[in-house]
Amino acid sequence: MKVTELFGSNVFTDDVMKNALPKEVYKSLRKTIDEGQPLDSSIAGAVANAMKDWAVSKGATHYTHWFQPLTNLTAEKHDSFIEPSGDKVIMQLTGKNLIVGEPDASSFPSGGTRETSAARGYTAWDPTSPAFVKEGTLYIPTVFVSYTGETLDKKAPLLKSMTALDTQAKRLLKLFGIDCRKVSTTVGPEQEYFLIDESVYEQRKDLMLTGRTLFGAAPSRGQELEDHYFGVLKTRISEFMRDLDETLWTYGIFAKTKHNEVAPAQHELAPVFTTTNVAVDDNQLTMELMKKVAQKHHMVCLLHEKPFEGVNGSGKHNNWSLSTDTGLNLLDPGENPEKNTRFLLILACVIAAVDRYQGILRASVASAGNDHRLGANEAPPAIISVYLGDQLGAIVDSIVLGREYVPKKAVPGSIGVPESPIFPIDTTDRNRTSPFAFTGNKFEFRMLGSQASVADPNIVLNTIVAETFSEAVDVLSGAEDFEIACTEYTNKLLKDHFRIIFNYNGYGPEWEPEAERRGLLNNKTTADAVPEYFKRENIDVFVKQGVYTEKEVIARANISLENYIKAINIEALTMLEMARQDIYPSVNGYIAELCSVIASKQTVSSKIRCEADIALAEKLSTMNEAMMDAMKKLETDLSEMPAAIGPASQKMAHVVVPDMEAVRALADSMEKLTSSDYWPYPSYTDMLYSIR
Repeated sequence: MKVTELFGSNVFTDDVMKNALPKEVYKSLRKTIDEGQPLDSSIAGAVANAMKDWAVSKGATHYTHWFQPLTNLTAEKHDSFIEPSGDKVIMQLTGKNLIVGEPDASSFPSGGTRETSAARGYTAWDPTSPAFVKEGTLYIPTVFVSYTGETLDKKAPLLKSMTALDTQAKRLLKLFGIDCRKVSTTVGPEQEYFLIDESVYEQRKDLMLTGRTLFGAAPSRGQELEDHYFGVLKTRISEFMRDLDETLWTYGIFAKTKHNEVAPAQHELAPVFTTTNVAVDDNQLTMELMKKVAQKHHMVCLLHEKPFEGVNGSGKHNNWSLSTDTGLNLLDPGENPEKNTRFLLILACVIAAVDRYQGILRASVASAGNDHRLGANEAPPAIISVYLGDQLGAIVDSIVLGREYVPKKAVPGSIGVPESPIFPIDTTDRNRTSPFAFTGNKFEFRMLGSQASVADPNIVLNTIVAETFSEAVDVLSGAEDFEIACTEYTNKLLKDHFRIIFNYNGYGPEWEPEAERRGLLNNKTTADAVPEYFKRENIDVFVKQGVYTEKEVIARANISLENYIKAINIEALTMLEMARQDIYPSVNGYIAELCSVIASKQTVSSKIRCEADIALAEKLSTMNEAMMDAMKKLETDLSEMPAAIGPASQKMAHVVVPDMEAVRALADSMEKLTSSDYWPYPSYTDMLYSIR
């Protein structure tokens, strides 16, 4: 089948809807999707019937309300279409069943907003995200709320944040004489991942239980030759990627780019931009399908942020932009950005939002896995800053510092030989060390972890930018001379928030003290980052923009800290089990083998060799016992955990994690000294280079 025929073949697309629905029903549904008008419940029956007929034609026998609880995963409960009709059955999906479902809400994280006994929850259809058929089931994207109205998912607040930004952006554009039906945020989340052979994965308890290796000595060859990035794809990897592309295309996912990433066994997939809530759904489905397609090829897809120590981890770059339904990109600087009043105001509002709410922006990407990446010379630092590049940086410097602005234009480039094509050189470079970088006509938020939901940071971005847009409108609405007032307000924002702009190397040793001098936050762990949600000004921005209630903000912060505590606890218990049951006895077994060899070499001629064996045996014995002592400390610290979430998360971050690092350091050192015949697990070399 041609790609053009394959694409979206499993999706209830606009073309399918148009052909399947009565004209008036289709128009009504499009108004809901395009303009945000309330759904007309009277059309639900017709839509449900058309959707069911289409799904059945694709082989579906069941339907499910597909939602995104506060677990970073998706959830689904399958119901069949069958309904009794005398002695037979008919296939049916009613309008009510399309619009509303009722899963048990008591077993999902709620952050204290729900008692365990309060079980009722509702899923409600999100018509802005298309339904699709997968493995014999019609998947209906939905939001998830409690009986008392609290949101229990990531989709509902994401949609609210998009509405808030749409509302405030349209108010702002009206000041410039621009009317539009809708302003949407668009996102293109790049996805990094590792692939390893399933045979080695099944021998690693830590990978199976925690997603990352808790032990593992550095391989003789890592990424230092820099030959894997964009390198030739291995045959099995290429076959996997082809299969994955074709699978994603059937679900209407715009998988565009694929390549080898920096670390051995690491790869990346990048999609085309799409509306944020659809992009979030697509990314959740992409991660699920990556794992399933990998299994078909006898491989395992690892989405943990840091599955292997000592090589680059995996992130998810969130390319964020703002566009109107008429095709106007609000972050496009144009030919002369220094004269583009509207663009400079919008830019200043985004910069102000990132500076004022840097704490919750950092907290939105916090997790146990992501803590291993941030600031490790493979991802941006944990300090939020904005990179503008040479052109916009010079414009802002001229405003804030009074420097002369010399316009910089794109120029043609060449390598200097006649046969070389002339290529355009952009007006600015890129900065991979920046957490929030302007990249031409969008911002790239680079701090996201590879297994995280894209919803969380976009909820924050949309909300805080909506707030600064709202403030700008309030200030400028009554201005007598709008152009002058707009320029003055833009300049004030840039001067007030100039500290957040950093156009240099975020990995440099001078940046941390400089950031501290500027008063920027540097929350390196989840335990330190997430409490930013509890600050009054951060709660207020969500409440004011109608995205969360105060109770919902606090609940999400508590869930984030709970998940962090649980993740570290699982890792610590797994580490203790592996070290005690496998590593300690294996090293002792090798020591016994060494002692046996020593006993058989009791001759003068082998004295020197015996001394080396004795020294190795003694060294391993000392280290093995030291590992047991480190394990005892880890066990003690785990057993004395505070009951309250805040103190418990702090202890996990600043006591338990260092304890685990001490156990690992000893085990990894012993792996280098122990015969591979005795070591109980596949090595890093086995895992990173097993696919050929």
